[in-house]
Amino acid sequence: MVQVLQTQITFEEFIAWYPENPNCRYELHDGVIVEMTPPVGSHEEIVGFLAAELSIEFKRLKLPYFIPKTAFIKPDSNESAYSPDILLLNRPNLVNESLWQKASTVSQAASIPLVIEVVSTNWQNDYYLKLGRYESMGIPEYWIVDYAALGGRRFIGNPKQPTIFVHSLVENEYQVIQFRGNDCIQSSVFPELNLTAQQIFDSAK
Repeated sequence: MVQVLQTQITFEEFIAWYPENPNCRYELHDGVIVEMTPPVGSHEEIVGFLAAELSIEFKRLKLPYFIPKTAFIKPDSNESAYSPDILLLNRPNLVNESLWQKASTVSQAASIPLVIEVVSTNWQNDYYLKLGRYESMGIPEYWIVDYAALGGRRFIGNPKQPTIFVHSLVENEYQVIQFRGNDCIQSSVFPELNLTAQQIFDSAK
């Protein structure tokens, strides 16, 4: 992750600045533009696998969801804009999102059933920064997929091992369950999902 500009800017300035066909992915963190670490092949394979599996599930259940190619989550409380690896959107609520049509940006929890971040070298953002922001927004579910065991030992153990964390919002606070190996993922958004942590990890092989 690299800071692009030294001066702080607003969300509106960030959207106006954002390149039309960017070679890199950028986010706004408390008024600072940062260039995200370029993803490796395994990262992209897992993102593609999960997006496909979840698409099959919400189509099977006839839910009004979709996964955009590129979109931002903007917390109301600060000048930030996050572009998750997978953002599940609830289409009917987008009419209430004032920034959707002009900036592909959502800020209401009712629009965001699920967010997934696949961990890269800047793992602290997923485990600390975004976790807190998504929780404060009231986003119902947040997955951290640490397939390469990059996170701190306090999270993924010692020795480190690949882990998936599913955070579910209960009384305005995230309750977390971790999954490894042949553990079947438990999701409140997709309670019938038949997918193990190992299947997700193996999608990158």
